[in-house]
Amino acid sequence: MSVYDFTVTTIHGTEKSLSDYRGNVLLIVNTASKCGFTPQYKGLQALYEAYRDQGLEVLGFPCDQFGHQEPGDENEILQFCELNFGVTFPLFAKIEVNGPHAHPLYQYLTKAKRGILGSAAIKWNFTKFLIDRNGQVIKRFAPTDTPEKIETEVKKLLADNA
Repeated sequence: MSVYDFTVTTIHGTEKSLSDYRGNVLLIVNTASKCGFTPQYKGLQALYEAYRDQGLEVLGFPCDQFGHQEPGDENEILQFCELNFGVTFPLFAKIEVNGPHAHPLYQYLTKAKRGILGSAAIKWNFTKFLIDRNGQVIKRFAPTDTPEKIETEVKKLLADNA
């Protein structure tokens, strides 16, 4: 099994198979517009711009499970991200990342790479999963791990899998 086995809904409401990203390095992030970590959108966009030609895709999944920090609908989320952070990387429909209604992708991700102290649950917004070109989960990063802090690992994976 790999991330390529999942289908997600884009922020525009269309179904998309993650197999469309086969051969790319993916950084999958649960996002929110009203969080202390929201400025990470800027760093995520910078990573995307710097490395997309080398095969990096940043995939943003808005989630409202942490402190009601993503209250808007998909149109509001998209406008916020574009206007405030110039986001051009793919965004998807709002999902749940924990609990009985967690999206199957996140059920897979959290089992593939556990967090601190072996916890499967996502602790907060902007938890990141780094996926290799074969669709395998390589590493999980905490919300406090900024895009700038993980850039070296992204570059290494891009080079290793070129």
